Amino acid sequence: MQQPSAASISEMPASNASDARAAQTLMLTLPAPLARELDSATHDFLVELLARELREFRVERALEHYAHGGMSFGAAAQQAGVSQTQLACYAYARGMEPPTSEETLDEELGAAPRPMSSPRSAR
Repeated sequence: MQQPSAASISEMPASNASDARAAQTLMLTLPAPLARELDSATHDFLVELLARELREFRVERALEHYAHGGMSFGAAAQQAGVSQTQLACYAYARGMEPPTSEETLDEELGAAPRPMSSPRSAR
């Protein structure tokens, strides 16, 4: 059995300590084949890969909570950090049928937003 090998992502200096993008060093222990595959990857590629997979993980977790009745669709979208329209696309891709609204339909069909109707005054 092969021992996992370590891989690290180097710390990048931040221009401002309070910067939301301030970098932090992360040390991971990976199986040797995966470490070899990632060895030639650039820092930017690894950061993008992690960001994409974390986004997918948040979406999956939110859709699971929604599917089991643990939260509303809007709350699931908020938890995942995406719009309800984006979450609906993810849901459809996974065979789920999310709720639809006029706003979602307008976005999907590329229609201009509908004006809000105002109450009519009595004559």
